[in-house]
Amino acid sequence: MSRRLRRKVAKKGKEKVVLPSYPEIENDDGGLGFENKGFANWTSLPDDTVIQLFSCLNYRDRSNLASTCRTWRLLGASPCLWNSLDLRAHKCDAAAAASLAPRGLHLQKLRFRGQETADAIIHLQARGLREISGDYCRKINDATLSVIAARHEQLESLQLGPDFCEKITSDAIKAIAVCCPKLNKLRLSGVKDVHGDAIDALGKHCRNLTDLGFMDCLKVEESALGNISSLYFLSVAGTTNLKWGLISHIWGKLPNLIGLDVSRTDITPNAVSRLFSTSHSLKVFCALNCSALEQDVTFFATHNNNSNINNKGKLLLAQFSDIFKGVASLFADTSKNKRDVFFEWRNGKKKEKNLDMVMTWLEWALSHTLLRIAESNPQGLDTFWLKQGAALLLTLMQSSQEDVQEKAATALATFVVIDDENASIDCGRAEAVMRDGGIRLLLNLARSWREGLQSEAAKAIANLSVNANVAKAVADEGGINILSSLARSMNRSVAEEAAGGLWNLSVGEEHKGAIAEAGGIKSLVDLIFKWSAGGDGVLERAAGALANLAADDKCSMEVALAGGVHALVMLARNCKFEGVQEQAARALANLAAHGDSNSNNAAVGQEVGALEALVQLTKSPHEGVRQEAAGALWNLSFDDRNREAIAAAGGVEALVALAQSCSNASPGLQERAAGALWGLSVSEANSIAIGREGGVAPLIALARSDAEDVHETAAGALWNLAFNPGNALRIVEEGGVPALVHLCASSVSKMARFMAALALAYMFDGRMDEFALIGTSSESTSKSVSLDGARRMALKHIEAFILTFSDPPSFSAAAASSAPAALAQVTESARIHEAGHLRCSGAEIGRFVAMLRNPSSILKSCAAFALLQFSIPGGRHAVHHAILLQSVGAARVLRGAAAAASAPIEAKIFARIVLRNLEYHQMEHSI
Repeated sequence: MSRRLRRKVAKKGKEKVVLPSYPEIENDDGGLGFENKGFANWTSLPDDTVIQLFSCLNYRDRSNLASTCRTWRLLGASPCLWNSLDLRAHKCDAAAAASLAPRGLHLQKLRFRGQETADAIIHLQARGLREISGDYCRKINDATLSVIAARHEQLESLQLGPDFCEKITSDAIKAIAVCCPKLNKLRLSGVKDVHGDAIDALGKHCRNLTDLGFMDCLKVEESALGNISSLYFLSVAGTTNLKWGLISHIWGKLPNLIGLDVSRTDITPNAVSRLFSTSHSLKVFCALNCSALEQDVTFFATHNNNSNINNKGKLLLAQFSDIFKGVASLFADTSKNKRDVFFEWRNGKKKEKNLDMVMTWLEWALSHTLLRIAESNPQGLDTFWLKQGAALLLTLMQSSQEDVQEKAATALATFVVIDDENASIDCGRAEAVMRDGGIRLLLNLARSWREGLQSEAAKAIANLSVNANVAKAVADEGGINILSSLARSMNRSVAEEAAGGLWNLSVGEEHKGAIAEAGGIKSLVDLIFKWSAGGDGVLERAAGALANLAADDKCSMEVALAGGVHALVMLARNCKFEGVQEQAARALANLAAHGDSNSNNAAVGQEVGALEALVQLTKSPHEGVRQEAAGALWNLSFDDRNREAIAAAGGVEALVALAQSCSNASPGLQERAAGALWGLSVSEANSIAIGREGGVAPLIALARSDAEDVHETAAGALWNLAFNPGNALRIVEEGGVPALVHLCASSVSKMARFMAALALAYMFDGRMDEFALIGTSSESTSKSVSLDGARRMALKHIEAFILTFSDPPSFSAAAASSAPAALAQVTESARIHEAGHLRCSGAEIGRFVAMLRNPSSILKSCAAFALLQFSIPGGRHAVHHAILLQSVGAARVLRGAAAAASAPIEAKIFARIVLRNLEYHQMEHSI
């Protein structure tokens, strides 16, 4: 059963307020309107109530509901339910249209989208159609439109747009004129060339044609338009190559012309003045975004805010005029708030036919023009949007015309956007919408049962929510629940825009928990399974939202419980769209980033095909995909089993190739490529494989990067690689010593300097010598001389690095006293907080302990300094390191280093601090 049937009705004063998405219909007293409180006996509902419920459903849900029982099947076929049909959200081919044909006998109004549905319209056999409205019409050709016209002789209104009808010519317009003599409204966008004979045919055959629009056309025969004497309203907004000198004489003679829209054209001030002078019937003249008018100082001064209506009694609406004030001047009562003029007209009890016609047309003309202006986003309109443009859109969103509401919501979603690629919006415009009550209006539209309104409202909410203040307002107004509900829609467009809204809202940490509580995570995961075949837009948005949510520890567990791991791996393996691949990889990276607090890291690695898919994505031609895939592999490599599985899936070769190719890439990709190699190189087998595959040289190149984050990951990878003597020699031979020395001396990152110093210490603690001395005697001598120079350079900079943490007065005080406070002061000044996140193996800890016995006093100090960082209480892995130190008997070696007369004071003090740290951990463990 469709969830739209299950709405709760509550009393609010004398009005009923419809509240969305609750599991039963309540009566006025708050209880179920049936005897049995446990079950709602839907079959006992009166027929007219069932029909009313059916009327709030799209045709797909209506058909599903009608299939539940014979009674509802008969009620679902009621003619009153099938006088209007909106096919835009659904794929409707000839077969689908034929299946709807039995219900199309009474169809009067049809909305469709795209060529395939246009071709299928004739199979509906709805010969009584009065109104047809279509969009996404670029591929619709003359043949299709001519057949539609021929099969629907009763047609009174035909609208195609606002996107361009590029393949429609004057031939189709002539066919419409001949076949549809009752036509009173024709609006076409983007026709290349409208010939005079086509317009003459409209004037000859369509005697009731009162509303004509040729918008955004390349050429229209102006003189022929002057022959359609029945016209009340004419729009040529955005049309080029118009002869305004001729127009001002011919169109001024149209006897019934009330409204004229020339917005976004090059009309001149003289042409406006002539039309005002020659036309006796003209009441409203729309000329928004007409540069020639706005740049004419005299014209601007004459028609500025204080004078919307000139001495001929004609209303001019332009960017420099007060549009609300001008529209209000059309009414006899001008005492009310000008901003409420549209609201007062819609809700007025006394109706005037001619004024209603003008206002209805004006709503459409403004919504169309504002949408087009928002799409083109011309410069210099900030003042217009902030002063009245945003308010106009919000007013039009409350129109009784559904297409006006949709255009206004789309324009609202569009005019705030500055940069699509970087998701940048104009904060001033977004907050203007919020100040004028736009968030509540949009959420009300999103609650509508009309899916077209749901989609456009959700799109606007999504774009506006890029602004943190607007996002908070959306959440405060209940928008998260609404979007989570819309994400469950069977309409892909609605689900896609709702997922986009959740994606933008999930950027804020404060909204993630609310999205999870509203069931948003389950909705997003279900979307991936529902639209896995096709639907790139909805998949990208769903994966992007899950990626943001997975960055939160609690939400990441919710994602996994909802089946998110399987869904995201499925996207990474099967989807070929780069945006989806990037967001899926990012989501998997964030899921794997909580290794210490939940089991998602292991779960991702164990999902069939996950690691292989991510390895393949590192070879993508798109940088964003490579970056996120490398980031996911980096996080996954913190798990021991994943680390080996990544290598088995070809990860070493792929990541080395990635590092080799990203010297000119973004810092983000460089950081993740080096980070993934750092993670893999924790394993000695992987470390050897990385060196063998040529990974040393690109890591040295990345160590020379200007980016601090790249310094850290490259230094970390080289530190791990240097543990192996063969790799250490490769680093020397590839010129790595100067690069590491430079990092150690000048990087702004303490962590990069620290790990560079440790890499140099590994390289020159003596274990590399046997590799360096292999070869002929002459080669051995050369290598020995070369290594001696490199060793001196390395030790010099290691010493300089250690001394930056040495404060002579503090060290002297600590040496002269056994008081804990003295050592605590040295510890605090020497501590590198980020080093507490490093986790060393038993072999690494053993190597630093052995280094405490090294003849080099510099290496002794370096080893003691490193062990200090790894064992400081509060560090993420301090307890683990303390256990390893105890297992290798480090206490005895540390006491020896602390007491050695020949050892430098730094080595002695640091060794004493490590001993104190071990005592602390031992006491904590015993407690």
